Amino acid sequence: MELHDKKVLLVTGSTHGIGKAIIVELAKLDYSVVINGAATKSLSDEYKSELRTIYGEDIANRVLHVQADVSKKKDRESLIRKIEEKFKRIDVLVNNAGVAPIIRKDILETSEESYDRVMATNLKGPYFLTQTISKWMIRLREQLKEAYQPYIINISSISRFTASTNRGEYCLSKSALNMVTKLFGVRLAEYGIPVYEISPGIIDTPMTEKVHDNYERLINEGLTPIRRWGKPIDIAKPVGAIVSGLLPYSTGLVLDIDGGFHLQRL
Repeated sequence: MELHDKKVLLVTGSTHGIGKAIIVELAKLDYSVVINGAATKSLSDEYKSELRTIYGEDIANRVLHVQADVSKKKDRESLIRKIEEKFKRIDVLVNNAGVAPIIRKDILETSEESYDRVMATNLKGPYFLTQTISKWMIRLREQLKEAYQPYIINISSISRFTASTNRGEYCLSKSALNMVTKLFGVRLAEYGIPVYEISPGIIDTPMTEKVHDNYERLINEGLTPIRRWGKPIDIAKPVGAIVSGLLPYSTGLVLDIDGGFHLQRL
């Protein structure tokens, strides 16, 4: 089987929320897509309909859905094997999969079980998935030369620099993911593989449902200079800009897509 004739995108944690928005946005840019989630066995009818509108009758050739938990080595290996079997290539990796603590607890009460669960998905998974896919991208770069321009993008959070003492394990995972961006940005530069990071602010997704009312109040009181919730599409569009080559002279770059939350104010 020859290489798939379209660029291929993998977004982890892409069965809903930010990940889904990225999949749909890049499908519109003519990428074939690999949708991944740890728990979702089948995509919703709405999701399939959106993709069918984009791809038409070619949807079966352009979409791969793989249920896999990126925190587990066997699942990562299975995910990559299925991409190789279907497409024979990978052009863009977006490390988006992430979990919050099941129960928010003060750092004086955090359990090791919660710490291990969050760090495994939010840090260990992206680190080793990037390690393996980077090697594949290097081989493809050697094979395809200038016809091939890969990208790696990590989705972090304002929690990479904001202390929330009732979910310390989540903050640690996102802070460390920022270093993953830097490390791979340095290591892969010689191969022409840039690494970027998008740092979302308060985004209206299933992860923020339980604290929606509290965040709604804080936003209205001016927590963010831009006084509205972020939407998944607000994260997807910068991904589209990156893979369209609009930030060519950069690697290790962090894009704060947070309504201005990161700005220090008096």
